Amino acid sequence: MPMTMELPVAMLACARIGAVHSIVFAGFSSDSLAERMHDCQAKVLITADGAWRGEKVLHLKEICDIALDKAEELGHRVETCIVVSHINRVTPGKSDWDASFDTPWRDERDFWWHQEMEEAEPACYPEWMAAEDPLFMLYTSGSTGKPKGVLHTTAGYLLYAATTFKIVFDYKPHDIYWCTADIGWITGHTYVLYGPLANGATSVMFEGTPFFPDNGRYWEIIDKYKVTQFYTAPTAIRSLMKFGDEPVLKHDLSTLRVLGSVGEPINPEAWLWYYRLIGKERCSIVDTFWQTETGGHVITPLPGATPMKPGSASFPFFGVKPTLLDESGTEIKGEGEGYLVFSQPWPGMMRTLFNNHPRYESTYFSKFNGYYCTGDGARRDADGYYWVTGRVDDMLNVSGHLMSTSEVESVLTQHPRVSEAAVVSRPHPVKGECLYCFITPNQCETFDKAMVNELKVLVRERIGPFAQPDVIQHAPGLPKTRSGKIMRRVLRKVAINDRDVGDTSTLADEAIIEQLFANRPTN
Repeated sequence: MPMTMELPVAMLACARIGAVHSIVFAGFSSDSLAERMHDCQAKVLITADGAWRGEKVLHLKEICDIALDKAEELGHRVETCIVVSHINRVTPGKSDWDASFDTPWRDERDFWWHQEMEEAEPACYPEWMAAEDPLFMLYTSGSTGKPKGVLHTTAGYLLYAATTFKIVFDYKPHDIYWCTADIGWITGHTYVLYGPLANGATSVMFEGTPFFPDNGRYWEIIDKYKVTQFYTAPTAIRSLMKFGDEPVLKHDLSTLRVLGSVGEPINPEAWLWYYRLIGKERCSIVDTFWQTETGGHVITPLPGATPMKPGSASFPFFGVKPTLLDESGTEIKGEGEGYLVFSQPWPGMMRTLFNNHPRYESTYFSKFNGYYCTGDGARRDADGYYWVTGRVDDMLNVSGHLMSTSEVESVLTQHPRVSEAAVVSRPHPVKGECLYCFITPNQCETFDKAMVNELKVLVRERIGPFAQPDVIQHAPGLPKTRSGKIMRRVLRKVAINDRDVGDTSTLADEAIIEQLFANRPTN
């Protein structure tokens, strides 16, 4: 999970103890958390005693204690740890503040949230801030594995979060909105907290997984709360597709009006399943493109106004000016494919990288002078629609043929026995690069030689002989962040059998890395 600094709810908890900087923790590794506390010189750490992931309990306070000790070894002492009693409060059969959950404690440093709030006023007078004062900071993975502290400021971010939420989701009074994102990521910040709250929206907040207690969990919640806008990731959609239509058809989804997609380009097959089965061919789908750095949607359809094309993010949001550039920085007019950049700022964009403004300039503005470089490629079709093709470093050049990994992934997931696919490049002595594919079969399906051969034929037929994968590996799961984004640099390391994978603290399940290395084909 990322870190947030100066989050409003955190400030309420810290007010009585005079906190200057605070970190809200929900799931770093202890080493990463210690480094972040040291970097920020944090005075206060805020966490819960634990959290649920399906039937699994994550002992967050134990991780925090280890991190606090490591931070002190690095030379920084955190003075206070505020703990929310969460596990016992939400566990069936247990009363509020039940102490049966074993939470490690140090009386001189640790404080329960509910006890600190007993004497607090029910309302808190707002703290007046300047427009460009820091609001929060989130760490996002870098291509080198060293996380970047993305800093957002107050007025511009709030304005952009509120505006994009209202317009892109067509939110109206009495709607029930649900974004499934982890609240600690930028999607959770902008479209679970800030955007909905700024509009006075009624929201569903979710803890857990789509598969517990059964594979119909999402559809059960939509039915129960009469959700009108549903916002989730293509990864979740594809994972649920493999269970077939039955879990969906058990529930009434007739209240849905707008469906959203976030986190990565959605392949047309998943888009159509989402549109036909979940939306019953009557819901608008907003396939949103944006980043931690952009603060909110920058390319997105508008429901009821933008004719939809499966897999296309369509057009820029108001005030956003995307441009396509070739390798030399020349603008591509009309139809074409190139680097996706933006030629003017917008209110919600990040202002800097924490304690490292030179890296901010070099990462986002040095490749093409005068442009913000997203790091993604895109193509524009004859109708002016934008199709994000994925990270530029996920482009492959095989025997002189340039292709995007998402193009190959889209073909692989058309196979009826495949649930998910991820493709990376691997150096090849003849071709320059070759395709290395990771395949997650559908539930109850077996990964075997027949499947491998069928997938190779499918890619040859749909793209061409030059695109045939050299390696197709079984992946029981993919290395994903808690927001559902595939960490592709880890897959590239697996492909070349390099175990120096860098920082993996933002992964939902770090154990999957060892499984992938163990599954590497021997020939």
